[in-house]
Amino acid sequence: MAVEERRIARWYFGGLASAGAVFFTHPLDLVKVHLQTQQKVEMGAFSMGVKVVRNEGALGLYNGLSASVLRQLTYSLTRFAIYDSLKNRISEGNNDKPLPFYQKTMLAMFAGAIGGFVGTPADLVNVRMQNDIKISVDQRRNYKHGLDGLYRVYKDEGVRRMWSGSSMAVARAIFMTFGQVALYDQYKQMLIQSGYFHDTISTHFTASFLAAVCATGMTQPLDVMKTRLMNAPPGQFKGIADCVVYTAKSGPMGFFKGFFPAFVRLGPHTILLFIFFEQLRKNFGYKSQVQKT
Repeated sequence: MAVEERRIARWYFGGLASAGAVFFTHPLDLVKVHLQTQQKVEMGAFSMGVKVVRNEGALGLYNGLSASVLRQLTYSLTRFAIYDSLKNRISEGNNDKPLPFYQKTMLAMFAGAIGGFVGTPADLVNVRMQNDIKISVDQRRNYKHGLDGLYRVYKDEGVRRMWSGSSMAVARAIFMTFGQVALYDQYKQMLIQSGYFHDTISTHFTASFLAAVCATGMTQPLDVMKTRLMNAPPGQFKGIADCVVYTAKSGPMGFFKGFFPAFVRLGPHTILLFIFFEQLRKNFGYKSQVQKT
């Protein structure tokens, strides 16, 4: 009976990898937020990006970066930590056999729900900081950075306001974690089991690309709703249903505003996330001895 040495990801690798990826994809996320907060389709992704650069300079595309990083260090760190910890524990108790897909799905949705709730305050500040440059100077919130934004929301609007839009954030996180994490895990397993792929960057790239396509399609309507609820001034919407009706007035495609930049952002972000994650796992993960029959 042979013994194989494997590298297992540490619980915080998902948060670090996602925070690293966001440095490359934040401008696309900012453009997506600007598009989603339009009630009428005034311009496309490229025109919106040009407008931001013209009005704020190239660094305007990185407005709210600190909040975006903070979001990944709460939301993504939590969901990856829960998913990987539970998956590894269940697998170890089952002679290190891969989990069936339905178990991965259940774990991912549970992890996503917790991560979405934990990450809502940072997500709210992230949306506001990205959208700040779009509104008139006298209405801007002017948060200095992510932590300042959290403190200002708590001080000026109260604790409950910090979780404004949490229902949409949790719903989106459930589907996002399923689409990203569980499907990536499953695609990677299927590719390696085919015999044509191995535990290499090309496999990680292919599996993450396929997962990004699925995740974008499933989460875009929820992402639009989440963005609007978080960016709305107090009292604009009575609840989720009111926001749905308001968005529906612009037609069915109103729920898919920013779809192209969302995919353009989510694709590279998902690919970079898992490439960084796998490199962290392979180089800095803890060692595990597995018996192969």
